[in-house]
Amino acid sequence: MQVKTDTKEKFHAITLPGPSISASMTEELAACLLPYLQNDVKNVVLILKDIESLDNAAAEKLVSIQQKFYEKGASFVICELQKKVEEFLDKDELLEMMNVTPTESEAWDIVQMEEIERELLGGEDASVP
Repeated sequence: MQVKTDTKEKFHAITLPGPSISASMTEELAACLLPYLQNDVKNVVLILKDIESLDNAAAEKLVSIQQKFYEKGASFVICELQKKVEEFLDKDELLEMMNVTPTESEAWDIVQMEEIERELLGGEDASVP
């Protein structure tokens, strides 16, 4: 999977290519994203602006990947969803399980707040998004 990666101080901004994410791509998606948990900078902002559709298996895989990040004390924020993707996730009640923001700037704010929260809590209860 060819992705565009922009590494910032506290996170990696990863843009997935469009136009869709299907069930057949879920393992490739996990193989692309989960290795970031081994880096010094573990936080990921996933930019989905080019994704016009995804199926239920792909959406559930994104939820699962996000959970793995939070279990490891790292942030995983999805941003720039197209309206129909957002509506699909909402209809399947997956949107409420995801950490989603409208813009990359807001995703960066979430990452910063979660970093501060993890520092203040000393790692306790850091898996709560």
